Amino acid sequence: MQVAKRSGDLIDQKRRARTAANALRMQAHKTLGERSGLMLAQHELPINRKDGFGSVSGFYPYQAEINVLPLLARLVSEGWLTALPVVMAKGEPLTFRAWAPGEPTGRGIWDIHVPLETAPELQPDVLLVPMLAFDRRGYRLGYGGGFYDRTLAELRKLKPVVAIGVAYAEQEMDEVPIASYDEPLDWILTERGVIEPKR
Repeated sequence: MQVAKRSGDLIDQKRRARTAANALRMQAHKTLGERSGLMLAQHELPINRKDGFGSVSGFYPYQAEINVLPLLARLVSEGWLTALPVVMAKGEPLTFRAWAPGEPTGRGIWDIHVPLETAPELQPDVLLVPMLAFDRRGYRLGYGGGFYDRTLAELRKLKPVVAIGVAYAEQEMDEVPIASYDEPLDWILTERGVIEPKR
């Protein structure tokens, strides 16, 4: 695993990678549109529910993110408890509140849909993680806020959790620039199917 050693180099590498990844995602979103969410929902999560996993956090699609709402709706029909993340403050881990497709939402930071404040908080067993890019090692390129890295680091101290990066297949890169604090994904899910990382 190659980790960028100088912070200035890493910042520049990630900035350039984000620019390229955003263009790829926009193109994929334009090409596939809402079909991608339905395609995504046809794939099974690589999770054995007999291991005690019963709750999953998704995300409300923002800008050109792939739409996981059809997948969440299917998971609810299968008995999963579903939730959405909420940004509480800069530099803090995410909070998760119970929510299912069709239930009302409010607006959070960056005008992203979030569950109402009255929705109960939970600690998900499975996290569907949005991203700008991914590689076959299981590393993701996020938006730069570090919210999911902090959240995964905290949750993994408390209990077994499974992080599944979700994106368009076209968002794959040969190698995502990473730092020592970047939390790896356990699986990747695209509209084409599940990818098991090779590290």
